[in-house]
Amino acid sequence: MDNKYLDQLHNWWGTLHYSSLQKRGLAIIAGLVLLISGLFVARGASQEVVAAPAPLEIESISLQTLMVDVAGAVVNPGVYSLPLNARVVEAIKAAGGIKKGADTSDINQARILKDGEQIYVYPAASSGGGTSSRPAVRKNGPIMINRATVKDFESLDGIGPVLANRIVGYRKVNGPFSAVEDLLKVPGIGQSKFAQFKEKLRV
Repeated sequence: MDNKYLDQLHNWWGTLHYSSLQKRGLAIIAGLVLLISGLFVARGASQEVVAAPAPLEIESISLQTLMVDVAGAVVNPGVYSLPLNARVVEAIKAAGGIKKGADTSDINQARILKDGEQIYVYPAASSGGGTSSRPAVRKNGPIMINRATVKDFESLDGIGPVLANRIVGYRKVNGPFSAVEDLLKVPGIGQSKFAQFKEKLRV
């Protein structure tokens, strides 16, 4: 240590208004503090850094998959686990593929799936009258919005061909509706118009 600093320390020590015994005790305490601090620094530098444990593999897998229900005219209807960002075509393939003659005209097979949704493939047209067997509308009953055709929507008060096509197009791009209120997300359907036919719909 430089002599200048030693002289300053010596002068400061001499100006303390303590007895010799008190100064000796103060010096001992200061030495102990320095010793303990040095031990802690040395111990911390020698300790190994322990890496955080890796997350459980099962949790990682669960965060990378989704569940979908594939129903209707497929070979093996059921609930399937698929990777995140899987598309509708992959869900149909997991269910064994589409049955012969099934109607996929309103299914966007390139759409990315959402967890918990249902993919419904309409069965083949009836052989008797040549009309579709879709159970979209029951006689004097409500319209099921996830199975209704453009014509079905046109039968509602306040819905013309343009808006009916817009509803079906929205469903094809965004997937099945979760509630009848989701129709409010379709451009052109406001609260007043929705109120005209709300009671005639169900999911």
